[in-house]
Amino acid sequence: MTDVRPYRGVQARDRVAERRRRLLDAGLELLGGSDSPPDLTVRAVCAEAGITARYFYESFTDKDALVAAVFDRVVADIAATTQAAVAAAPPEEQNRAGVANLVNAVAVDARVGRLLFNPLLTNAVLARKRSEAGGLFAILSGEHATSAYALPDDEWTKSAAHFIVGGVAQTISAWVSGDVALSQPQLVSQLTRMLDGLAARERDRH
Repeated sequence: MTDVRPYRGVQARDRVAERRRRLLDAGLELLGGSDSPPDLTVRAVCAEAGITARYFYESFTDKDALVAAVFDRVVADIAATTQAAVAAAPPEEQNRAGVANLVNAVAVDARVGRLLFNPLLTNAVLARKRSEAGGLFAILSGEHATSAYALPDDEWTKSAAHFIVGGVAQTISAWVSGDVALSQPQLVSQLTRMLDGLAARERDRH
């Protein structure tokens, strides 16, 4: 930590946390602010955040660590709000509630959509984190399927969960890039209809 004394009544740990938040916000802006972002550099992040480079390294070892942290924060927020939306909905509306929350997160902040789904973002760290996030959402999807539809926690359900996550991600990616010209409500309805159909077929199979 660079300093430990209170400054203007603000404790050192709080100042570090605030600088970290500003760096994360700057990283999201630079990574997701346009369809073809420039190469990310520590200097650019610090300039965007209004923070000198020496403070960058109190929170992150390098720019790759920042990229990973930006992605993790976005995914954690979406996972938490999606799980809450699903839990608050009646069983027959849970697929729609989860899809609507995810699509809304992407629609409300275009930077989030680009970070998660824009195929033009070829940053190696983002590619790895997207793959990891796919596994996380597949686990969440599988847990939802076993509880909401009384499906067994077996390899069939796991494979269906991965299929669902991959399909939803690819569809939203196409929507974000403009290849799928649906309105937001239409996209939610289309994805929900497909998920409900897959869930029904899996339930009938068992």
